Amino acid sequence: MIYLDNSATTPIDPEVSKAMWPYLTEEYGNPSSKYYTLAENAKRAVEEARSHVAFLLFCDPDEIIFTSCATESNNFVLKGVAHFYKEKGKHIVTSKIEHKSVLETCKFLEGEGFEVTYLDVDSFGQVQLEMLKKAMREDTILVSIMWGNNETGTLNDIPALSQYVKSHYPNAFFHTDATQVVGKIEVDLSKTPVDFLSLSAHKLYGPKGIGACFIRKQELGLRTKITPLLHGGNQENGYRSGTLSVHNIVGLGKAAELAKLNYKDQHQKLMELETYLVNKLKDLFPAIQFNGHPIDKIPGILNFTIPNVSNELIIRTLKDQFAISTGSACSINEPSYVLKEMGLDAIQIRSSFRVSLNKYISQEDIDRFCVCLDHAVKSLSI
Repeated sequence: MIYLDNSATTPIDPEVSKAMWPYLTEEYGNPSSKYYTLAENAKRAVEEARSHVAFLLFCDPDEIIFTSCATESNNFVLKGVAHFYKEKGKHIVTSKIEHKSVLETCKFLEGEGFEVTYLDVDSFGQVQLEMLKKAMREDTILVSIMWGNNETGTLNDIPALSQYVKSHYPNAFFHTDATQVVGKIEVDLSKTPVDFLSLSAHKLYGPKGIGACFIRKQELGLRTKITPLLHGGNQENGYRSGTLSVHNIVGLGKAAELAKLNYKDQHQKLMELETYLVNKLKDLFPAIQFNGHPIDKIPGILNFTIPNVSNELIIRTLKDQFAISTGSACSINEPSYVLKEMGLDAIQIRSSFRVSLNKYISQEDIDRFCVCLDHAVKSLSI
């Protein structure tokens, strides 16, 4: 099996699983306990992992809190800001192609009386600054725009969008779902004025079940106030109660450490592999259409349409040899709303595929995939 669905999840790096193992066996202490060695070891491991995540993002370790996943982080920020600051305003801005965990949370908040403006995107799937400018209001309390799209790989200009919001609407918070970009492009929070950022370990060769949320400190180092989702023992400075999953946190920390160390090499490799794949596909399918921005994109994520082909039939035909997808794993039974908002019609969407690479893929793997895809397309063309 050649795995080409890395936008859905990535394989765990062996160094990550090795780092996690002691905390699944002999180092089982609770980091919230006091005075004895097992607890101290666990707390030390958690704080070391926190430092690795912060180092990857160019921020302070105190600005990182651990969650169970990016979906929780997104829910936490949107609901937390909305509930805490509702007396200042009840208007939220997001885009029509956000991850379901943002869109469904916004729908939930609409049911509580909040007003949400959903921004259109252009044909590349990008949010343009002019659209954001038109949507902003004095009662806007939160803007949530994803950094990179999980279906097409298209990048939004989050530095520019967040800078505009913070410069012209200083009372509004800016959140970005960076799940797909962390570890794949440079995310420098010392230069990008977002207030909140969500990420998940399993998208950067770490374990499932652990994510993080960046919460920027305010002036004088004061913590940003936000209503927590979970109440209890006040772990994570009161932001997220519950016993910390030490082994998973260690896994996220190790994945972040490796991403920082190997960023340039992996980035270059994925760009070269993607270019190689694009050229092979163009040779095989002259009528192919690539969806998303050709330059402003995450390396290794490719969305394309092959006319007169059923994506479902192709994927089922190849399922024992290759893992590819039609789009988001969270919307697998629905046509892609992302491609629809980019202007593709229903027929084009049903002929579209997402291939997403990882650091273990080789040119030989891509060659095999292209041969088998070509054979399947010729056999199953509508």
